[in-house]
Amino acid sequence: MSTWVPDSCTLPTSEQPLRVAEFDALFAERLTDLSRPDRLRLRLVLAGGDDVEEAVRDLVARESGCCSFFTFAVSPGPERIQLDVSVDGAHEAVLDALQERAAAGRHPAR
Repeated sequence: MSTWVPDSCTLPTSEQPLRVAEFDALFAERLTDLSRPDRLRLRLVLAGGDDVEEAVRDLVARESGCCSFFTFAVSPGPERIQLDVSVDGAHEAVLDALQERAAAGRHPAR
């Protein structure tokens, strides 16, 4: 499986596995669907629940702090949260790897 932590990430190397584990847990617990509307955007649909939106917003805010090439858009709904992840053309491979990782860890359909 490809790594999606690029060399340009400013998160200390020792903390990177912990951040990856946070995303893996989110995918395993909440990811119900994913699509690629275009080559530079990944759409993740997450099952909602208590405090899920807040946790997603916290995670993506921290990720934006170390990987500024990511743009995250969180769109909450009553039972699901849509998370759009966009990158610039230079980081398309990172988005490809993130999609691969998300698909591998996807939560079973509810």
